[in-house]
Amino acid sequence: MDSNSTLTGKIALVTGAGRGIGRAIAGRLAQDGALVGVHYGRSEAAALELVEEIRQNGGRAFALGAELGVPGDAGAVFEAFDAGLRKEREEYGGYGAGEEGVREEYGRYGAGEKGEREKGERGEGEREEGESAPAAEGSLDILVNNAGTSGSGPVSRATPEIFDRMIAVNAKAPFFLVQNALPRMRDGGRIINISSLASRRAFPESLAYAMSKGALDTMTLGLAKELGGRGITVNTVGPGFIETDMNARRRTTPEARAALAARSVFDRIGRPADVADVVGFLASDAARWITGQYLDVGGGTDL
Repeated sequence: MDSNSTLTGKIALVTGAGRGIGRAIAGRLAQDGALVGVHYGRSEAAALELVEEIRQNGGRAFALGAELGVPGDAGAVFEAFDAGLRKEREEYGGYGAGEEGVREEYGRYGAGEKGEREKGERGEGEREEGESAPAAEGSLDILVNNAGTSGSGPVSRATPEIFDRMIAVNAKAPFFLVQNALPRMRDGGRIINISSLASRRAFPESLAYAMSKGALDTMTLGLAKELGGRGITVNTVGPGFIETDMNARRRTTPEARAALAARSVFDRIGRPADVADVVGFLASDAARWITGQYLDVGGGTDL
């Protein structure tokens, strides 16, 4: 595999990794040496195909399925992630089992670390005093909150159901995925949230979607400050128009494609790899001094 090996020994989870931007991100992290959990909601065949592709190229990956935007979604994702990781370790070994950084006792941030909760201050999913720590602790280095949904329409066409769906998938799910990830994440880890230029531009044609991505941007800021003591960086990547299934309806004619391309100074529509390469950088040690930032990956959109 043509690998930079910058992430060798690291474990990553990429949500919504079966298609589009998430697929490119998972492939890039695997190329750089990480063991990648390829999450999917409904695209099982695509996720399994990607895992096979990564393995054939000399990388390591496993698929895990769980729908987002439903009650208990974050817990279901990590239940599947933990099971997939255990199986991967049993078959191939390595990647965190018994390595430095595995937490052995209580607390969301590990015993004795900055941010350890006092007794009685447990959050959702945290353990009572005296309960044993799960074997999953110390089993994650990189979380990429990529999965999302779009198509909310303008305010005049919005419904409570559509609004709730946007918030549930694009904001609530990442929030609780982070909550579940932190006990597992080793110090010096990476949280990378995939947002959208829609959160930084007037985007009335999909207002609830833009609002949900704005919430993700705000989460990045708070987490970056909270987790700095553990050396965990938290950043947002904001893609512009990228050629994926999600926005295919906006590229149905040559004229429509040309109009989208013209919004970039490079006069083209972005590719998933354009975003994946930025995520690969943020996941690496080269980005250790970058946190709490929104990286515009829009190819100079609307300059």
